[in-house]
Amino acid sequence: MLIGVDWGTSRLRAYLIDGDGKAVDSITADKGLMRVPAGGFEAVLAETIAPWRDAAPDAPILMAGMVGSRQGWEEVPYVGLPATVDDLAAGTLALDAPTLGNDVAIVPGVAAAKASDWADVMRGEETEIFGVLAARGERSATFVLPGSHSKWVTVENGAITDFRTYMTGELFEALSRHTILAKMMEKDGGDPRAFRRGLEAASELGAPGELMQRFFNIRAETLFGRLAPEDGAAFLSGLLIGAEVATAAHGLTRVVVVGAADLAARYADALGAFGIEAERAEASAAALGLSTIARRRVRVH
Repeated sequence: MLIGVDWGTSRLRAYLIDGDGKAVDSITADKGLMRVPAGGFEAVLAETIAPWRDAAPDAPILMAGMVGSRQGWEEVPYVGLPATVDDLAAGTLALDAPTLGNDVAIVPGVAAAKASDWADVMRGEETEIFGVLAARGERSATFVLPGSHSKWVTVENGAITDFRTYMTGELFEALSRHTILAKMMEKDGGDPRAFRRGLEAASELGAPGELMQRFFNIRAETLFGRLAPEDGAAFLSGLLIGAEVATAAHGLTRVVVVGAADLAARYADALGAFGIEAERAEASAAALGLSTIARRRVRVH
């Protein structure tokens, strides 16, 4: 058995994983990095996985995500591009955590920091990607992992060769909560046609600055009754996701969408609107990815 942990900024997700890489049980807790007191990571994790310790007292623990960041339990150096699953396995950092056992480690993230390009980083998404590849038996694909910071990742011949981050989700939160648009934003609800209208508006963008213009147009459209106030959030979501997809997926014919059902469905709709085939990834991506890295880690070490 393996205990796999996907530990992010807002949540901790733990998986009890069998020898086939299948999650036989899982625990989700609102114990993300921001809620862990200084020096408290070991105690928080021990409390979280306590229900499994009788059945799997000696199971190794492998963690991925922001737990390995500078603000996390312990910073794990990034792996550079191209990055294979063996590179991740070799870059794992073993921890001294006596209350948790003798085999506790964190998976490194991946960095793109070429002098000729903008720097970019990710932690956690790489694990999900290798989980999807393992589940499908594929070695090459383009992935999108929607979220606060959406990742578009290219995998070629079993290695991550490129990726880009878009702050789409966080921008939506900021605009819908902290700008003049806030009073016309109802995140739950709205006509699905408003989302599609937002996608259409994104497809018509010309110069980059037009996106900022469209933000204010949302307010004006509601003032003149051309956009219902309850549809503002759906329109804004379509506009932002559409602008992201129009740029990130330009020239692509197929993209694998990895993420929570509702958001993944929106990205699939957006990709379809731009004539791009969207495939939904397996829901067990993180657990299978951690299992895959754990097996490779044994070989590497």
